[in-house]
Amino acid sequence: MLGYSFVTLALACIALAQSSIVIPYGNPYLYLNGRWDETDTSWWTGTGFKLVAKNLKEMTVYLGALTSQPASVGVSVNYGAWQTVNLTAGANAVPLDGLNSSPLSTNVIRVANEGWQNNNIQLEAVEINGDAVPEVYTPSPVNFQFIGDSLSAGQYCVQGVINAWNFVTAENFKAEHSIQAQPGVCLTDIECWGNIHGQSYEFFQAEDDGYYNDAKHNYTTPWNFARDLPATHVVIHIGANDASTQYNISEPSFLSTYETFVTELRVLYPTQPFFIFTPWGWPAPDGTVGYYYTSPSPYVQLIENRNALGDYNIFLVNTTGWVSWADVFPTNQHPTEEGHVKIAAQFSTWLTEWGLFPQTSWATPAV
Repeated sequence: MLGYSFVTLALACIALAQSSIVIPYGNPYLYLNGRWDETDTSWWTGTGFKLVAKNLKEMTVYLGALTSQPASVGVSVNYGAWQTVNLTAGANAVPLDGLNSSPLSTNVIRVANEGWQNNNIQLEAVEINGDAVPEVYTPSPVNFQFIGDSLSAGQYCVQGVINAWNFVTAENFKAEHSIQAQPGVCLTDIECWGNIHGQSYEFFQAEDDGYYNDAKHNYTTPWNFARDLPATHVVIHIGANDASTQYNISEPSFLSTYETFVTELRVLYPTQPFFIFTPWGWPAPDGTVGYYYTSPSPYVQLIENRNALGDYNIFLVNTTGWVSWADVFPTNQHPTEEGHVKIAAQFSTWLTEWGLFPQTSWATPAV
């Protein structure tokens, strides 16, 4: 939670003009999720912010020069469908179709980066109409931490990560989420399909691997996990790039890296359940599916080794058979938008059978 105390809230500076209210970055009325660096700039797909206000009629987002040109974001009004809006440096009037019309009604606006690249928004302030009444966003008690590669970043989908299975799963459960997923990334800390680092390194940084090609910010800074809303569940789906013929990381080597990674994650998340996905594979037109890391499975071995250490709060999610040729783009075998919805439905069913059920309502209702 990039949040603040109620004392800070009471002392927060909100510039009131006759016709508008300007809420600056860092104000508790802007609830930030995901990862933001020391320049108030977002990184990683799915990063964004929420704003809650009564009598809301209009919203303008002010962005600085470090903003991607453009940065595509999804905007959801009152938990409705996500609409794509392209933002650029300067003032951006954001369409808010679907607002509650009553002055006493609460409106919830959610903004999230869609892209795994060109996803930097340097947030300076948000301006709303002067007779609006901003309120503090209350996050859901369920907060997923997702870790992965292109298969979790919504690569090739129309709305990027917003179409991805993990984002859809969080929506299904009326949950918060943080998504550290980067196309082409290996778990192993090697240069992989243009990513200078692997997830075993990059996950612990504020910046995603796109930093390397960013002339304005070509460095990483360690992420301060105290800024996060504490995760309640950790979900990892990774290994496709390690196993590729291009890099061909052996099963023992991959397992060793995964064990070290999970050990480091346990320091951050000592009591949270970990859900480890097996590969759903690469479907082919003839109906077969090419699986990787199967004999022996480092995913199964990881669970067994953690159990042997006394860690029984780690669970294997067997995704065999979840994805078929009909669920992927034929040119790259990545899930289509519909394929991601199918995967989210499969995982949602798995979670309910495990014992996690969707929230009956959002913690901050739009009423």
